[in-house]
Amino acid sequence: MWRDTQVSRRLQLAAPIIQGPFGSGLSSVALTAAVSEAGGLGSFGVHHLDGAAILQTAAAIRARTARPFALNLWLPHPSEQHDLDGAEYAATLALFRPYFAELGLEPPPRAAAPWPSYEEQLEAVLQARPAVFSFVYGVPSAEALERCRRLGILTLGTATTVAEAQALEAAGVDMLVASGCEAGGHRVAFLRPPEDGLIGGLALIPQVVDAVRIPVIAAGGIADGRGIAAALCLGAQGVQIGTAFLACRESGASELHRQALFTPQAADTALTRAFSGRLARGLRNRLLEELAAHQARLPGYPVQGQFAAALKPAALAQGRDDLLALWCGQAAALLEQRDAASLWHSLLAQTDRLLGR
Repeated sequence: MWRDTQVSRRLQLAAPIIQGPFGSGLSSVALTAAVSEAGGLGSFGVHHLDGAAILQTAAAIRARTARPFALNLWLPHPSEQHDLDGAEYAATLALFRPYFAELGLEPPPRAAAPWPSYEEQLEAVLQARPAVFSFVYGVPSAEALERCRRLGILTLGTATTVAEAQALEAAGVDMLVASGCEAGGHRVAFLRPPEDGLIGGLALIPQVVDAVRIPVIAAGGIADGRGIAAALCLGAQGVQIGTAFLACRESGASELHRQALFTPQAADTALTRAFSGRLARGLRNRLLEELAAHQARLPGYPVQGQFAAALKPAALAQGRDDLLALWCGQAAALLEQRDAASLWHSLLAQTDRLLGR
């Protein structure tokens, strides 16, 4: 009876499967709605959007599904760097200049790029009233959590260690994701530097389950029914799957990115600050390797990510996946399905065979 858990009951899901939220345009309305319509929890990463765009996104999702979905925000973090002084800009530009020249691009100006206000984003999420407000990089204020409770919005935080899981529970968060270091994308640690808490899911999940009483959702290294079954046997009440859904044609990932997830290259990932300025897992490629040699000189998030993102349009146009940030988890070599419906049915069928319906 694996489909009937605390998570699936509280969220009214057909199975306790959550689509991982993707930032920086990799989420899509189509994928979020497809997963929710199938009976899972579709998620949309809105941390790069302003308030008006968040409301528009929520409305677009609701136009395609009446089922529950999640909106995901990044909480402000002390490590954020929104501007560079002249020396920092010159040093960063020196690292990136060969790539801009290779792609025929002009370097970005030194002026700080505008970034949405977290307070504005939070107000928009509360106004949109998704079924779930999910968040990373910390714990929202007590006031924000209380407002969610009054509005009937369930809260879902992410922990990379037992201590972070306990902090989320103590604050009154409804559910939490225990994210093993196999996961693609950012390591969303918030109590200690992410390098100090690189715990694999096999060890992390049962420790978190034993340490808290709220429902635990497993993430990291889960791409098929075997991963779901293992996570549930370790005590999780659900799973969050990222890379496998990112590989679906409905996602906001580029065709080059999705194709790379089905090549032998997908078995070779690394944790790096090269793509965004924060520690994250992606496919090992030329950009990652060359910038990794200079990680101590790279600016912080989001400035580093803005330099890397400036390469993206030309790299896509020229078919250059060696100069793209290719987010990917360690289970990508298991991927087989290329659309959300096929993936959903495959996940259910595989897990049913292992655990019984």
